[in-house]
Amino acid sequence: MKEIRIHGRGGQGSVTAAELLSESAFEDGLEAQAFPAFGVERRGAPVKAFARISDEPIRIRSQIYEPSHVIVQDPTLIGTIDVTKGIMDDGMIIINTSRNPDQLDLDTNAEVVTIDATKLALDILGKPIMNTALLGAFSGATGIVSVEAMKQRVKARFPGEIGEKNALVMDKAKEKMED
Repeated sequence: MKEIRIHGRGGQGSVTAAELLSESAFEDGLEAQAFPAFGVERRGAPVKAFARISDEPIRIRSQIYEPSHVIVQDPTLIGTIDVTKGIMDDGMIIINTSRNPDQLDLDTNAEVVTIDATKLALDILGKPIMNTALLGAFSGATGIVSVEAMKQRVKARFPGEIGEKNALVMDKAKEKMED
């Protein structure tokens, strides 16, 4: 089972990202669940969302304490909260930043990869909504969920031009991870 924790700020689409990830895994024939963890519940406050993906039925319903993967939507959270907490040594952390992984002061044995998802979103969407770019990066870096399933889910959730643009963002982010 793969357990994913997403760190972001209220209004950045962390919960939507977890839901799209879970729905996409289901489209790929996997079992999946997604759920949020709310605290102060206001725009800009730190939030966490979670997803589980497995080949077999998922019976556990607790919060994720030892994720195999972490996605960090807002790099300003690094140093404010421990985004590496509980990550498996053979896990992966995907961070939205223009900085190289070795420039980040993270105490972890997990693999750290970075992508400037905000720039990608601004270039294609015209808005700094980077959650779909990070999902595309997750697909490209891990192969756990196909980008095709993700694009299908994002187009279903956001029909029309916005869905098409988000699908393009996912493709571009996936390509950057594969380079």
